[in-house]
Amino acid sequence: MNETKLQNTSLMVLLAVVTVAFVWILLPFYGAVFWAAILGILFAPLQRRLQLKFGWQRNLTALCTLSICLVIAILPVTIVGAFLVQEGASIYKSIESGELDITGHVVQFKHSLPPYFQHLLDRFGMGELSGLREKIIKSAMQGGQFFATQAYSFGQGTFEFVVSFFIMLYLLFFFLRDGAELARKIRAAIPLEDNQKRRLQLKFNHVVRATVKGNLLVAITQGALGGLIFWFLDIPSVLLWAVLMAFLSLLPAVGAGIVWAPVAVYFLLSGAIWQGTVLALFGVFVIGLVDNVLRPILVGKDTKIPDYLILISTLGGLAIFGLNGFVIGPLIAALFMSSWAIFIETKPHVQLP
Repeated sequence: MNETKLQNTSLMVLLAVVTVAFVWILLPFYGAVFWAAILGILFAPLQRRLQLKFGWQRNLTALCTLSICLVIAILPVTIVGAFLVQEGASIYKSIESGELDITGHVVQFKHSLPPYFQHLLDRFGMGELSGLREKIIKSAMQGGQFFATQAYSFGQGTFEFVVSFFIMLYLLFFFLRDGAELARKIRAAIPLEDNQKRRLQLKFNHVVRATVKGNLLVAITQGALGGLIFWFLDIPSVLLWAVLMAFLSLLPAVGAGIVWAPVAVYFLLSGAIWQGTVLALFGVFVIGLVDNVLRPILVGKDTKIPDYLILISTLGGLAIFGLNGFVIGPLIAALFMSSWAIFIETKPHVQLP
């Protein structure tokens, strides 16, 4: 009995050591592995439909699904990202050369404010125009320099990017081809009851699909609408603002309003009444309507996570994992809630406060 217990303990220690070592060697390419798994979950239903409809071999079906994924999901993101970095670098050059006078616009905005708000700015040390100008130039230069640095880093790290990209495609092919079998092996290794493992797997798949498909659809829609109204109002750097609104729309409650609302206020206070009115109405009744209507349908229905928890988990995920965090954060929150729900069901005497 003691020998069996010792063997089991030794096996568990061995499993822990080799698992930590395996995760450690995957860390340099964790983004490629992560997105290969996410895309594999998203496109698995398409792969199964192709398999059932045409009866192809798994290799051919996985290859066709991978090609579709490449065309509709991966290439557009890569192209938009490249254009965004280029536009950010050009903005940095415009600020550096003085062609783009941000401080002039801010000073004009300050003078258009009512006296009360001007005094309020003075109390916070933002009323002195020379100091304010220096702060604005410094912040704008840092922001523009970030994009310029990213453009430079992208060029310098092309080899690493290409390697990660092809690792993702390579893994995605096998996840599509062998995903069902791999999922069965993972379920078999988890020491839980079958119904509990099935619940966790379904929750995992629902959250991934709702977070990626739902949030990205909302983000793309709000970014496109925001970019369209900015283009109509002849606001420069439309692509940059559109992508920024799309990115911020991943955050519930606040969303793209962080971008368009200050611009609308600036228009109204600077005398551009019709531009400010149009932008404010469009932002509230069109861009805001997308968030209020589409997000509960596409995201909330499948995840069943409260908005405040989605907001906190998304912000925490972005802070820790970067861009990947907008999926990892809500996913961890959903698994946290599901795991505790299973625990409470197995312990009838445990009562929630």
